[in-house]
Amino acid sequence: MIRKLSRCIREYKKDVLLTPLTATLEVVMEVIIPLLMANLIDQGIDQGNMDVILRVGLLLVACAVISLAFGVLSGFYGAKASTGFARNLRHDMYYAVQNYSFSNIDKFSSASIVTRLTTDVTNVQNAFQMMIRIAVRAPMTLIFSMIMAFGVNSQLALIFLAVMPVLGAGLALISTRAYPAFERMFKHYDRMNTVVQENLRGIRVVKSFVREDFETEKFVESSEHIRRDSVLAEKILAFNSPLMQICMYGTILLISWFGARLIVGSSMTTGQLMSMMSYAMQVLMSLMMLTMIFIMTTMSRASAKRIVEILDEESDITDGSRNVKTVKDGSIVFENVDFNYQKTGRTCLSGVNLNIKPGQTIGVLGGTGSGKTSLVQLIPRLYDVSQGKVLVGGVDVRDYNVEALREEVAMVLQKNELFSGTIKENLRWGDENASDEDIQRVCRLAQADSFIQEFPEGYDTHIEQGGSNVSGGQKQRLCIARALLKKPKILILDDSTSAVDTHTDAMIRQAFREEIPDTTKIIIAQRVTSVQDADQIIVLDGGKIADIGTHDQLMGTSAIYREVFESQQKGESANAS
Repeated sequence: MIRKLSRCIREYKKDVLLTPLTATLEVVMEVIIPLLMANLIDQGIDQGNMDVILRVGLLLVACAVISLAFGVLSGFYGAKASTGFARNLRHDMYYAVQNYSFSNIDKFSSASIVTRLTTDVTNVQNAFQMMIRIAVRAPMTLIFSMIMAFGVNSQLALIFLAVMPVLGAGLALISTRAYPAFERMFKHYDRMNTVVQENLRGIRVVKSFVREDFETEKFVESSEHIRRDSVLAEKILAFNSPLMQICMYGTILLISWFGARLIVGSSMTTGQLMSMMSYAMQVLMSLMMLTMIFIMTTMSRASAKRIVEILDEESDITDGSRNVKTVKDGSIVFENVDFNYQKTGRTCLSGVNLNIKPGQTIGVLGGTGSGKTSLVQLIPRLYDVSQGKVLVGGVDVRDYNVEALREEVAMVLQKNELFSGTIKENLRWGDENASDEDIQRVCRLAQADSFIQEFPEGYDTHIEQGGSNVSGGQKQRLCIARALLKKPKILILDDSTSAVDTHTDAMIRQAFREEIPDTTKIIIAQRVTSVQDADQIIVLDGGKIADIGTHDQLMGTSAIYREVFESQQKGESANAS
């Protein structure tokens, strides 16, 4: 785990090396100061020697200033290294997520990924800064102070060796008890972020159903779980302070007791006792800093584990061994295709065989859960088949360069997503180099140009996050225009005209026939009228192809299709009356 995370240091290696170096030099100056103070007292103040007082006093000031300078440099380099490390870590995590397939993304909730990119990275960043600075400074202070203490009086210095095992055992016990609480706490953070995201995204639904109190209770429950685990962890870590105080004051009392006896017996000077007290404080403060490192490491260990899970997750969809980069045409063939989602294990498609010619318009009908979306997601290889194979342009999709394949397949998904920015910026997702004329042309095809022109700023109108300031039908038409701008060989509309009226739907389909006759078009719809004039209509039922044919053929051979058509016709007649 440490090796994986350390790869994110990269260009900040120099700062990482300078941080402990300057911290070590700061410590060297600090441990010299008590020794100089002992000389100042014993040889200067006690004997009234002003030369010694001035000379040693100036050395003390110089050491203090140099120690301060190295401390400032250590803090500067440490901050630069830790923030750079965190930036690289977020960069690598974000890029890893971008390369995930849909099945990889299914393993993590979006809220969990957000928590790992923010809270978890911050915890690891703080721990990293502590590791390269405090984790070097504290042991160095401990070692140098112990050496100097033994140099002053080896008998008194043995007190340190008696205290350290007690403190070490206590810290180990605290750390092992606190870690599980922190691990649970971060999982509850994921849950709370999920609740917040769902509430903000569906706030209009929440208010229309007057469910504010219910959503508040969900948030309070999630927050309470975090509070409980946080309090438990803090209660355990709270034992650190009394343990530290007992060890610290116990050491000072023992040094004072035995040191006074040694002074009375003329085996030790007053200056040496004062230096021993200073070294005792330095040793104990270094041990206290080590306890802080233990606490931060305990907190960050759970975060580091969650971060590495993101970095270690490898996409199960990679470029094929043949790495084919050219899609010949829009033909699509399914050969004995079975598909199931790895997360649930539920079979969605079974024994699917299809042969779609370039330029054909294919309609797909079926009830909820019949496998319509799963079927079309196999074409651009958003998922891989469990058995069988899917061929596009006569080549197995698993042999293509993934990017090259998806460049030739445009999808308008059920959940249409627009991003904050202007209409032009959103549409240029299809082609970043598209001219204004190209943008207007595809918007006319998607029947979007008319309502865009009604906006005061036209194509420069700002779209709010998620497209919240446009209607559902307008959002769908913008997404269709964005897909058309790719000039794909295959266009897939996954129930993407459900929010537009039947007249606009018919005009969009007419534009497809006239303007992009060579593009293979697959239209998933709930309305029979949306696919009635398709070259072939596929009827799915329970993940299998129940029937396939034209509208006229299916009216005679498919009971499912005929029932759907007649029920919709009756509904339209009832609405008309």
